[in-house]
Amino acid sequence: MISTRYASFMSGIIIASITWAFSLYLYSKLSQNANTANPTMLVAEYTIPLEESVFHQKIIHDNRISNHDKEKMGMKKNSDKLIQQLQPVPIKPSEELGNGLDELGLVRNMEDQKLRDEGYKKFAFNILVSNNLGLHREIPDTRNKLCASKNYTLQLPNASVVICFYNEHYMTLLRSLHSIFDKTPENLLHEIILVNDYSDSDELHEDIKKYINKNFNGKVKFFKTERREGLIRARMFGARKATGSALIFLDSHIEVNRMWIEPLLERIVESRTIVGMPVIDMINPDTFQYTASPLVRGGFNWGLHFKWENLPVNTLVNNEDFIKPIKSPTMAGGLFVIDRKYFFEMGEYDAGMDVWGGENLEISFRLWMCGGSIELIPCSRVGHIFRHRRPYGNDRHQDTMLKNSLRVAHVWMDKYKEYFLKDVNNIEYGDISERVALRQRLKCKNFAWYLQTIYPELGLPDDSQADLKQKRLKVDQKIMQPWHSRKRNYTDEYQIKLTNSALCIQSEKDIKTKGAKLILAPCLRIKSQMWYETDKHELVLGQMLCLEGNTRVPKLGKCHEMGGNQEWRHKGTNSIPIYNIAAGTCLGIERGNKHARTIVMDLCTMSDTSTISWDLVRSKISSKKTR
Repeated sequence: MISTRYASFMSGIIIASITWAFSLYLYSKLSQNANTANPTMLVAEYTIPLEESVFHQKIIHDNRISNHDKEKMGMKKNSDKLIQQLQPVPIKPSEELGNGLDELGLVRNMEDQKLRDEGYKKFAFNILVSNNLGLHREIPDTRNKLCASKNYTLQLPNASVVICFYNEHYMTLLRSLHSIFDKTPENLLHEIILVNDYSDSDELHEDIKKYINKNFNGKVKFFKTERREGLIRARMFGARKATGSALIFLDSHIEVNRMWIEPLLERIVESRTIVGMPVIDMINPDTFQYTASPLVRGGFNWGLHFKWENLPVNTLVNNEDFIKPIKSPTMAGGLFVIDRKYFFEMGEYDAGMDVWGGENLEISFRLWMCGGSIELIPCSRVGHIFRHRRPYGNDRHQDTMLKNSLRVAHVWMDKYKEYFLKDVNNIEYGDISERVALRQRLKCKNFAWYLQTIYPELGLPDDSQADLKQKRLKVDQKIMQPWHSRKRNYTDEYQIKLTNSALCIQSEKDIKTKGAKLILAPCLRIKSQMWYETDKHELVLGQMLCLEGNTRVPKLGKCHEMGGNQEWRHKGTNSIPIYNIAAGTCLGIERGNKHARTIVMDLCTMSDTSTISWDLVRSKISSKKTR
């Protein structure tokens, strides 16, 4: 009896030991994977809700209207249904980089770092990621689901796509071309007119020329201007070389989406006076993540600056409304389709304008006032790299935007130009007699008609408060929360401790101080050491400011909720790197300095990981109890 019990007892110990050993083995394998640097893949879980994105916020006025007020006025709200149907879907990388480092922007060595830094300086986007993406990639279909079932049975005209560039990044430009070829029916793509606007590098021109000669079956026609013309005159140069029935103007850093061209050309069949613009999706300049944009229309303010704004109320009522053309008072100007002959009949662009700026408002006013129209085409989507800044300056040593805007005001705005001119000093804007004659020849309507008929929602500087309120009520509003009190979905709470130490990351100054650096300090349960992770993978210190990693020394900044330099990745909790997907580097401390206190961004792939290894010490007390 005793021996039987003893045998059973020993058998139990052996079985338990084997189970425990196997569990330890599995844990160790998982830990090895977890402790690998985690510059993650761009997959669907990394989405940015449109209603909270910076891009979406910029198109919404500060003036607010409650849902209760809308119900009393019989207005229907656009935003909720729009947001529900247009959630962004990020892209997957074209290949894995090995060792669990799947992020395309991973900086693996100093050569990568140099390439990345020089790319930002020259092009204002991450060319390390762009190079790793290659010439072809799949992007998400961001159209409304109803778009896929649309049939384009009419005989559609062919199109000449006009792309002008100046000092563009080689790989990004070629991917733009391949994107068009990959997603455009051959019978609809008559040609691509590619115009090099006298870029600084002769080598760039020759490299592109050689590549085009070996690819694209002769459909890309490559030209170079004799001097720097600027975007406006370069587009005129390209349009005059084109022979297709329609002209489609695109920028040189874009990627077209599925069935992008058919909806645009269909509107020209409906009427040759319709100018259609695709929905411009966002390509993140740091990560090249492709994200859907909401349905918005173009407007302007009295500084003659283009702006995106919400649609008028009652625009989006039923499902069909989400795929119908939407009238727009103005267009951004970078991407649009127009009947080629109509483009010339309407006076092309204003050749007296220089470089860039103001031409989009000029052509918008001219189209509407002279018998044409502008439409947003929801089923046509084109991704565009929205850079943080323009990477090149103006070699004419003058404010071309202001000069161009003055030409717009004096030719098209009649008495309303005084709203703009009162803030402008005497600046030379050139001879406008030819454009004034064009307006007379086309028998265009006056600007008062445009404001009353096409853009009645625009407030005038001398409107009464009551009038302004009534105009605001006509445009769908979104109640905005201040950034510091905006609701966030916190998924975790912890301190970040340097592995094998008792030191934690904390802010050098108060948690409310934007631009504050981070330092190592003895671990304490204080707000300046408590990090809150959100479902957008932000690291928010004390539920106030977000950690930004796009500079050598990371800093705290206002949470912009657009990912990129505020998007962090880690896997596991012990001895892990913490990776910023925009920077391609990890949180660390200075190497070779035993007394280093300042937190820096460093390579994630170093053989010695002691300076980039962190433990996440999770809080056992609620955030309300945190000091």
